Amino acid sequence: MAFLNPFSFTPGPVIFFTTVTYIALFAALLTVHLRVPNSPSNPPAGTNLTQAWDDLEHITRRFHPYNSHANDDVRSYLLSRIKHIVASKELSKDQVQVIDDTVANATFSSGPTSVYFEGTNIIVTIRGSDDDQPFGEYGGPLPAERRPDNGGVLVNAHYDSVSTGYGATDDGVGVVTVLQLLAYFTESENWPKRTVVLLLNNGEEDFLNGAKAFMRNSISRVPRTFVNLEGAGAGGRATLFRSTDTEVTRFYRKSSHPFGTVVSGDGFKKGLIRSETDYKVFHGELGLRGLDIAFMEPRARYHTVEDSTRETSMNSLWHMLSAALASTSGLASVSNDEFGGSGDDSSHGDDDAETGSGSDAVWFDIFGKVFVVFQLHTLFALCVTLLVVAPLTLIGLTVGLSKAGKNYLLARRAYVCSSDDDHPVHLYGWRGFFRFPIVLVIATAAVVGLAYLIVRVNPFIVYSSPYAVWSMMLSAWFAIAWFFLRGADAMRPSALQRMYALIWLFIGSFAILALVTVLVNNYHLAAGYPALFYFAAIFFAILISYLELFFAPSKSAYARHFDQIESPRPNSESGSRPLTGTTSAARSDDRPAQDDDATETTSLLRGDRRSFARYGGRRESTSEGGDDHEPGPRRLDLGHEYPGEQEWSSKLPSWLWIVQFVPVATIAVTLVGQISLLLTSALYQTPSDGNSPLFIYISFAVLTVLLLAPTAPFIHRFTYHIPTFLFLVCVATVIYNLVAFPFSREHRLKVYFVQRVNCETGINTVSLTGLDGYIQRIVGDLPSAQGRGLNCTTPDVVTRKELKTCEWEGIPAKVIPKASPFSNKTRTDSWLSYSIQKGNSTNKATIHVVGRNTRSCRIVFDTPISDLAVAGAVSDPRFRPVGETGSLEVRLWHREWSQPWDVDVTWNAKEQPKLSGRIVCLWSDANAGEIPALDELQHYLPVWAIPSKISDGLVEGFKHFDI
Repeated sequence: MAFLNPFSFTPGPVIFFTTVTYIALFAALLTVHLRVPNSPSNPPAGTNLTQAWDDLEHITRRFHPYNSHANDDVRSYLLSRIKHIVASKELSKDQVQVIDDTVANATFSSGPTSVYFEGTNIIVTIRGSDDDQPFGEYGGPLPAERRPDNGGVLVNAHYDSVSTGYGATDDGVGVVTVLQLLAYFTESENWPKRTVVLLLNNGEEDFLNGAKAFMRNSISRVPRTFVNLEGAGAGGRATLFRSTDTEVTRFYRKSSHPFGTVVSGDGFKKGLIRSETDYKVFHGELGLRGLDIAFMEPRARYHTVEDSTRETSMNSLWHMLSAALASTSGLASVSNDEFGGSGDDSSHGDDDAETGSGSDAVWFDIFGKVFVVFQLHTLFALCVTLLVVAPLTLIGLTVGLSKAGKNYLLARRAYVCSSDDDHPVHLYGWRGFFRFPIVLVIATAAVVGLAYLIVRVNPFIVYSSPYAVWSMMLSAWFAIAWFFLRGADAMRPSALQRMYALIWLFIGSFAILALVTVLVNNYHLAAGYPALFYFAAIFFAILISYLELFFAPSKSAYARHFDQIESPRPNSESGSRPLTGTTSAARSDDRPAQDDDATETTSLLRGDRRSFARYGGRRESTSEGGDDHEPGPRRLDLGHEYPGEQEWSSKLPSWLWIVQFVPVATIAVTLVGQISLLLTSALYQTPSDGNSPLFIYISFAVLTVLLLAPTAPFIHRFTYHIPTFLFLVCVATVIYNLVAFPFSREHRLKVYFVQRVNCETGINTVSLTGLDGYIQRIVGDLPSAQGRGLNCTTPDVVTRKELKTCEWEGIPAKVIPKASPFSNKTRTDSWLSYSIQKGNSTNKATIHVVGRNTRSCRIVFDTPISDLAVAGAVSDPRFRPVGETGSLEVRLWHREWSQPWDVDVTWNAKEQPKLSGRIVCLWSDANAGEIPALDELQHYLPVWAIPSKISDGLVEGFKHFDI
């Protein structure tokens, strides 16, 4: 009857439930990952999605980097919108304060680079209903009497774009979200308890400059928590990139469509993700606790013209807005001491003090509906508990099975009385023990081999076809694993094959969980959280298998069963014993010794063995007695075992397999699958940045094993149909991945542009940086580069060292207005000017720099300086103008156009008798056709490539100096 059971461990139910479970889970994950929830027809009171979209379209009409005139237009528009919102609600200055910050500047260092920046931030403060204390005078210190627990919430977005992108999601959606938060929180029913500070900062793209300038404003000391809104793609869902602690992350849980996993946060923590956001400043330097919410894919559109409203949607806007509303509302609804955590918040007003810090967090969403968050030390405690309890439990069950005489694991023989019994019954309990690890190694090696093959032949195919790579690896692993497991089961069936596979999975997941526990305890990494649930599910499954063995007959009863059948019986007429010469070999002592010791390496062609599959391990007498023989003792009814498997397994429940499979598969696909999709989005287009393709493919291979390993205990029941189909899928995708062109119109290869002009000689050089082999092909099609010798070398940008830079003499730029109505161009030597004044000291000088039609210049030194001071800069003990090893470059930013800088520099005269270098000024405005070389590139680029900026300026003019 087991074969009629729709849940039995037979081919039909196994194929159906396994296939349906995996397809359903994969479909749900892909739907959540690729589809953005619809925006509501009736958004929360105070918000207006139509107005938000209009604002987004307005500010993304043109490129608007900090060093562009369009940036000033965007700033003016945002100020007017803010003032309109405040005025329309008739709010007083005591309720809402608008700060047009044209005062703050910051001088700071980052490694060998120093920066002087003049900010143009827009700050709006909404005084909390429970906040009855002053903020201090604009630009002045925070009043000492302000209570330390009377904090606030900072919400930040930057309104500058890069010079090659419209900035719709980086960070236009964040900007219009801030405007909607202003409209929402100034509704009387939504008024926050704690003060909300809304910051639209300018200059994030150029070294996080805007956030640094915000630190110079006294209002920056009011917030204790923050929500940072960012973008690194073009559309899709806004993910929770990272968070500082458990307590603030719990407020994100109230979002209607949470999305994200702590894996991305660990990626930032360990430097695996190269880019940075203002989160670094707010948490690392201001000491605030908060969240980083950002768009993350597709990266091929990041920092390009495809970061536009055409590539995003109202749904994406709503997804970020809803997350920001939920998080900010929660953070603004409680007092500071309700957050918990360690540290002394009372010292927040002191420059050198840090705010209280919460506990490290573990967090992830489940299908975009449920958000799980708990403390990291809880993960550690659970890991340790499982690592101790699980093995002890299995040891106890093993002892219990042994005492009950039902431990068939690795059991070879059973005896009627004792081991001295010369008539043993063969149990074949060892059969199938080594199958899973051998097959796991073979299947995994095949997938890893495919990864190396793709890297060798067509390494960048993942850039445009990540799901073809996934299909190849998943189908390859499953087809190969099935072939060997099914083949082994067909030749030597074993009722314990499923249990042995689970035991090996238990051992492997135990080792992984032990490693994760070490990483949690020693390195505070939470990304291994799936290992806890994975191990727990496998432990549950193997627990079921152990309990299942209690349904089997005891080994002694099983042996007696055959002893009764094969014992001699008196002849009814003559009293003679029946013929026993053909009695089963399992009972015969005359059988060759090697038969008793047969293993899985024993030849299947031996003529002196009977097929186990045929006789099922039974020890029936073949005596041909007739009616003249008296019937022997009645045989024990063992039921019907699966064909070919051990007879003692016939009493095992046939439906328990599904109780084992469903939890393990659900945990594996839900948690590992989510991480797989996240890493796919984060990695698959990073080769254009110089990242290693091999790392991507190996990551896919490892995740493939984790995703499909739960099928291994069950797939030997599969018939050939689905594995054959998957094998054909594997063959097709391997061929595609090896021969297809890796880039397309929808997934364009990103190349990096800059034009450099020697303002002393007029020599004009254009360079393009990209993947070796492809960048030469692109440059070769440009008219200005044809017939000219290309010089392709390693880039001088540290983050692009894995790429190639090709240079050629390009079309002159026209970044400076015409000198006169009768001239078509200006002389390049007038683009920038400088003078150097050296006093009586041999190691000090003042460098005076002016750039025309720009507000960004640099001073690049051949040897490091030890100190610097910029005229107009304000000293701040939190910032060091020069790093410990000195500075090789000073980046200068004005808020006004064509204004001079006076920079005092000091160097070590003993080691450096003179100081030399270059004065460089930057032009970043590509809106007016002032950079013909870039226009040419955009016109002649193949449809599968797209330009981006490699540094702050699209055009760099320079002159040399010596002191």
